[in-house]
Amino acid sequence: MPEAVGVIETLGFPAVLAAADAMVKAGRVTIVYYDIAESGEQVVAIRGPISEVRPAMDAGIEAAGTAPPNGKLVTYYIVPNPPENVESVLPIHYTEKVEEFRWR
Repeated sequence: MPEAVGVIETLGFPAVLAAADAMVKAGRVTIVYYDIAESGEQVVAIRGPISEVRPAMDAGIEAAGTAPPNGKLVTYYIVPNPPENVESVLPIHYTEKVEEFRWR
């Protein structure tokens, strides 16, 4: 089954936490990546079936924009079926660390 990857970037930790929480509650998705970007921006990436990533991302986008105090969504993107080359180079694959949380 083709899997998608969704990425949300926020300003501040409360917004990325709200986004991550909303995404895993809204769909059968797994958080595969989190990092701190420049200037306090935070990035979180999820993986899962295409039909699950889209509603999860919608929930994460909404939650990031309404997280107190002054939650701010910076940007987001969904790749419906990333090719192996992209998956092998970028940190969007399932790692041993997240494998136990992966939906099957």
